[in-house]
Amino acid sequence: MEMKTVLIAFVVAVVASLGSGPIILPMLRRLKVGQSIREEGPKSHMSKAGTPTMGGIIILIGLVFGIASYFKLDTNMNLMLFSTIGFGLIGFLDDYIKVVLKRNLGLRAYQKIIGQLLVSVVLAYYASRMGTDIYVPIIKKYIDLGFLYIPFMVFVMLAVTNAVNLTDGLDGLAGSITLIVTGFFGYFAYTMGYLSVAVFAAALMGGCIGFLKYNNFPAKVFMGDTGSLALGGAIAAMAILTKSVLLIPVAGGIFVAETLSVIIQVISFKTTGKRVFKMSPLHHHYELSGWKETKVVRVFRIVSVILCIVAYLIV
Repeated sequence: MEMKTVLIAFVVAVVASLGSGPIILPMLRRLKVGQSIREEGPKSHMSKAGTPTMGGIIILIGLVFGIASYFKLDTNMNLMLFSTIGFGLIGFLDDYIKVVLKRNLGLRAYQKIIGQLLVSVVLAYYASRMGTDIYVPIIKKYIDLGFLYIPFMVFVMLAVTNAVNLTDGLDGLAGSITLIVTGFFGYFAYTMGYLSVAVFAAALMGGCIGFLKYNNFPAKVFMGDTGSLALGGAIAAMAILTKSVLLIPVAGGIFVAETLSVIIQVISFKTTGKRVFKMSPLHHHYELSGWKETKVVRVFRIVSVILCIVAYLIV
């Protein structure tokens, strides 16, 4: 019965996200919410200018409909929804200001940070009321973080959401990597008895699959910060509520690599004046090294699957 519940959520989410595409895409085109392309980026991307963004709405529609089939909003489900929609709203405001109101900077950096901190602190606080222990995969034991729990989880939330945001740079990349990583955490949640988290993961996977129909190369729509921040919030919340945050660096290794490439690039350039990568985040480095966009996405997907298998094995 539990597996049937998970599968229903997945199927409903796929149908809802696929069905919403023909409605959402024309709306975005009418609003003229076209993506602007960085001039210093790969020249092949210039042809993407004007492609509608804010398509993360399609993922969220699938997610909400998938969850609705569950007919049960327990504490875990409410917290995951709060995190996903909370971060998604921050991204939506940023996208709206940039592409609808035509203010290039969008939300100011301090406004984004304040918003992300508020969502992160609220989720970390309520999660702490259900226990401050986390699972350590190598030694296969739980350790109690005590008073360090909330600040550590806030760090995890901020790191993951911004890592997914950095990964969103190629057609189908962030959506497919999220799909794979969510599949891992969904399976982990199901085997550990977190049914509502498994249902949420299934609904999120369904939303991503529906979205990828329109986002795979050549993309008809981009997810924007609306989607990338929401996806980051969802992954972080699932990991926190299943006490498996230490598995994020393994299962979500692609997100980690993308983030580290930016950090390394900035530090290297500011300290030595030299760049380690041809361009960061990492996916652009491979593009400028001669890889086709589709090859980068395909290789990153394969690596992500391998990393999730490794994460499963160390659990």
